[in-house]
Amino acid sequence: MIRQSQHLKVVLFGLFFIALPACFLHPALASAEPTLSKGQTLYVPVYSNIFSAPKKVQFNLATILSIRNTDMSTPITILAADYYDTKGKIVRKYFRKPVMLAPLESTDIYIPEEDTAGGTGANFIVSWSAQKNVNAPIVEALMIGMKSGQGISFVSPSQVIKVTDR
Repeated sequence: MIRQSQHLKVVLFGLFFIALPACFLHPALASAEPTLSKGQTLYVPVYSNIFSAPKKVQFNLATILSIRNTDMSTPITILAADYYDTKGKIVRKYFRKPVMLAPLESTDIYIPEEDTAGGTGANFIVSWSAQKNVNAPIVEALMIGMKSGQGISFVSPSQVIKVTDR
């Protein structure tokens, strides 16, 4: 009985020290201050399919790209949301002209499960701007798939690759 208790303590202690650094790596946890910007270009990883082991069986996923204006008083303008495949070739441009999002408004783009043009290394490049410094929007991709009673879902956050200082 003592050995099991000691083993459990060692396992929990180990998990604590594995999970603790991850808390400090997430940008939202690293700073209590919101990120203010007049515009950004964002890279958003997307997976139109993944492979399940051990036979590398393809598992197709639907994707929802979510763009959320987190500013409570100022609109933002989505300048582009372009979808690229694994090879870095453009698959589709989703906004032909700028789209304004009112304060706290959201928009999304849906890519169905059967659309595997992007592949495992697909991505979106999203550009936005604002007239003044605003809270940076939340831009993330949600991947969802179901097959033979098995379901999978996960979220992929955006990464800032360029900041606009108009």
